[in-house]
Amino acid sequence: MDGRLAIVGLKYITQYVNEPDETRLLAEIDAEKWSTNLKRRVQHYGYRYDYRARKIDQSMHLGPLPPWATQLVARLVVDGHLPLVPDQLIVNEYEPGQGISAHTDCVPCFGPLVCSLSLGSDCVMNLSTASSACPKSMLLERGSLLVLAEEARYKWRHAIPGRKFDEVEGRRLPRSRRVSLTFRTVLLEL
Repeated sequence: MDGRLAIVGLKYITQYVNEPDETRLLAEIDAEKWSTNLKRRVQHYGYRYDYRARKIDQSMHLGPLPPWATQLVARLVVDGHLPLVPDQLIVNEYEPGQGISAHTDCVPCFGPLVCSLSLGSDCVMNLSTASSACPKSMLLERGSLLVLAEEARYKWRHAIPGRKFDEVEGRRLPRSRRVSLTFRTVLLEL
């Protein structure tokens, strides 16, 4: 397993947020209302994404990103991970045993960069292409930031296998609750 996969456009930063900031973010997120329309709990900010239709339009605008995300978004821009303030954020909660199937974030819906921050628990993410025989795996550590651009954004699918533990370098790592914050820019037809 490689935490630094050689995929064009994939950037991985360990300890992007420290433990006190992670604790604060989780508390602020948990103070908000969760949607239970999926197999996992989610929060949508900026724009709601229609998972079934795989689309976003102007009617799905919910308002600005939440105040608790302001400092984090500003840091993502200042640090050069995003060129401008994103207008969409999905917060996903994964309990042990929950995951998400292989996918590429909706190409006609979202811009060329996707940033995802992992909070609460480590987990293994698999990356694959349509032509790859077996996926590549990487450990997403709690507090880490994953940036998908170029080939990593458009040619590779990513998935979180639904399991209660991960095997990493011969060690069995139990999962606990993981919360991901995924920042994107919406592409709208005007």
